[in-house]
Amino acid sequence: MAHVLVAEDDVNQADLIRRYLEHEGHRVCVVHDGRAAVAAHHRDRPDLVVLDVMMPVMSGLDACRALRAESDVAVLMLTARATEEDLLTGLDLGADDYVTKPYSPRELMARVRTLLRRARRPVGGAEGPGTGKDADPVLRAGALAVDPTRRTVHLGGEPVACTRAEFQLLAALAAQPGRVFTRAQLLEHIHGISRFITERTIDVHVKNLRRKLEPNPRKPALLVTVYGVGYKLNGSADGAASA
Repeated sequence: MAHVLVAEDDVNQADLIRRYLEHEGHRVCVVHDGRAAVAAHHRDRPDLVVLDVMMPVMSGLDACRALRAESDVAVLMLTARATEEDLLTGLDLGADDYVTKPYSPRELMARVRTLLRRARRPVGGAEGPGTGKDADPVLRAGALAVDPTRRTVHLGGEPVACTRAEFQLLAALAAQPGRVFTRAQLLEHIHGISRFITERTIDVHVKNLRRKLEPNPRKPALLVTVYGVGYKLNGSADGAASA
């Protein structure tokens, strides 16, 4: 199945997560602080990291930041902080999903399955690129090129590092430049149906993408807002290529 790294300082909670993951056939490594999580990831390169926010030595948020500096590994945050701003902070740092405590282990396993499935599948789908010999072409919008097969993004020929969720969002938009997507449609493309994820997460991902793609993120020319509806990718904009 998959190799999952669990970073949780509560020994009982860590053991519970480990047992559920192993029951589903996954290989599991457990650590109890953020620094150990970063070291274990560097050593073992897991498919998924389940990362508690409140940990000693290095917090889960700092560990997530360190992981994103070297990898696009899927990251699922566990947090007891239930306010929306606290939860969005993890997404802002590059986490792919979060679960708030207390949680149902069965719900957690469902979220793990969703992340692993999305990490392994090609980008596209019913509304994405074509099928057969034309499947997964490089998606282009002005100076932007999104390659679903290699999971790479280039702007004006220069590589752009994106988190997994940012890539999924950008690929959905680039597959149909000019089409206006609602936040709910983009949310479904990235996270699937989840009662824990709100449409504001899309705004966080868009904000982060604009930092990476736009010469002036406050006046976006490539990833634009359609007020009262959602977002679209402007296929005629050159974006940062003109900067």
